[in-house]
Amino acid sequence: MLWPLLGILVAAAIFGPTLWVRWVMNHYGGDDPTIAGTGGELAEHLAKRFDIEVSIEETALGDHYDPGERVVRLTASNFHGRSLTAIAVATHEMGHAVQHHLNDKRLAARTRLAPVVVTVARVSSGLMSAAPVFGLLLQHPVPFTLLAAVGLSGLIARALLHAVTLPTEWDASFGKALPILIKGRYIKPEDEAAVRRVLRAAALTYVAAALADVLNLFRWAAMLRRR
Repeated sequence: MLWPLLGILVAAAIFGPTLWVRWVMNHYGGDDPTIAGTGGELAEHLAKRFDIEVSIEETALGDHYDPGERVVRLTASNFHGRSLTAIAVATHEMGHAVQHHLNDKRLAARTRLAPVVVTVARVSSGLMSAAPVFGLLLQHPVPFTLLAAVGLSGLIARALLHAVTLPTEWDASFGKALPILIKGRYIKPEDEAAVRRVLRAAALTYVAAALADVLNLFRWAAMLRRR
């Protein structure tokens, strides 16, 4: 009885945040005729207001800010939409552009770390997949400790990236976007609570991935302890 319950709790911890984020984004994603412009138009306006050299583009790959190309990319519903979700997400991504403009150390650290993590994760995954082939060629099984070290290297690198990403996302939502929306009167006072929820969801988009990686890290650590 204990193991099924533990499995349910782990699944809830990993998938719960993702489901909650989707629910919040959809719940406040309906167009509101009282909103003056679309998410894309608001992002363009904010770029001019803060004198930031950034382009605004529509994308099918998810809302994000690309610091390498200095581009804010919004999905179609947020680029063209006049919803609380659209303006909150657009301002959140512009929050990253503001961080970049102000030379925020957290964003700079994430930008430098991301390509390194991608490389380490790919190498780690490739070596893990190739381990059986090496075992056959060498006619000797690859030591478990070596496999564990390779697997842990990718997970640790990803964990470091998450540790830098989460505070950066939180600042984009509540250190940048929310003050901009309130002080600029881009949202009505009665919509502030809803916008806070959307901004919280935008900041926590990466939590599910972080939890999954931390769980895998503990799993590998437990396996090593049993060796």
